[in-house]
Amino acid sequence: MTNNKFLKSMSFKFTEENLKRIEQARKKYPTSLAAVMDTIYIAQEQNKYVTHEVMQEIANVLNVDPVDVLGVVHFYTMYFSKPMGKYHIQVCTNVSCMLRGAYEIWDKVKDKLGIDNLGVTKDGKFSLEEVECMGACGYAPMISVNGNYYENLTKEKVIEILDSLQ
Repeated sequence: MTNNKFLKSMSFKFTEENLKRIEQARKKYPTSLAAVMDTIYIAQEQNKYVTHEVMQEIANVLNVDPVDVLGVVHFYTMYFSKPMGKYHIQVCTNVSCMLRGAYEIWDKVKDKLGIDNLGVTKDGKFSLEEVECMGACGYAPMISVNGNYYENLTKEKVIEILDSLQ
């Protein structure tokens, strides 16, 4: 029995449109390696997450070492190496957020969704990730939903946000 998802990721190739976008990104930088973050974003948009096969294709297209692509994918929290939910929720628990109640918010989100770190709800609607600093320390505590920041949160506000996504 074959797994279509596996075959899809094994045969990943950029679309012609995305190859043009990558070429435009490359023109902004002095080296191909400098365009790796833009290219990973483009790949993630196309494939929804970044597999080893996708990283290899990125390296091939940019003519860079695959290890350089791997390092970027695993360092930054905005790249996903597995399928995430329709709504990807990131809860910052770094010092500023932690001191202002981030772990209470983290626990509230985990309980509400019934998943743990890097988990995805059974219906695929939500995924959850605990992250380090997201650069909103003055507005702590905060979460991100698909890259949209929600700041100065309380447990009640977090539940309102989650309920609005139902």
